[in-house]
Amino acid sequence: MEGVFRMEKIIRIWFKDDDLYGEDRNGRIYKQSLLWYPHLRSASESERKKYEFGLDGIHWRQLDEDVSFESFGYEDAEPTVMQRFFLTHPEIDVCEFAKRLDISPTLLYNYINGVKKPDNITESKILDYIQKLGQEMICIVSRQSN
Repeated sequence: MEGVFRMEKIIRIWFKDDDLYGEDRNGRIYKQSLLWYPHLRSASESERKKYEFGLDGIHWRQLDEDVSFESFGYEDAEPTVMQRFFLTHPEIDVCEFAKRLDISPTLLYNYINGVKKPDNITESKILDYIQKLGQEMICIVSRQSN
């Protein structure tokens, strides 16, 4: 089919910073963020080395983490600014955050995990609220240090 991307099987992987790299049989190199894979992100170097190639992806049995070959070809291999915020701050209660914005918590989870994409207005609303929270935190710290 024309216009359909067919992912070749990844034959070699490596890690650098917060990214997982893969190389296919044709020498093409792909990259994706480890933010999508929290167990793999927090794993030690020796734990990361204990993987197996399967028919459809790479498996880390000890870490209970799987990365499909197909995921290396996703357009959104890197999280958006909004996704990155929530993925790097698991202490944020997504349910309560969503309620404050009058968004369904399930829908916000879907936005964060890339299952759905927010329209520009909704994404701006989320990012504006993140900024507002940051400003409130700065004010609290400023008052405390004075």
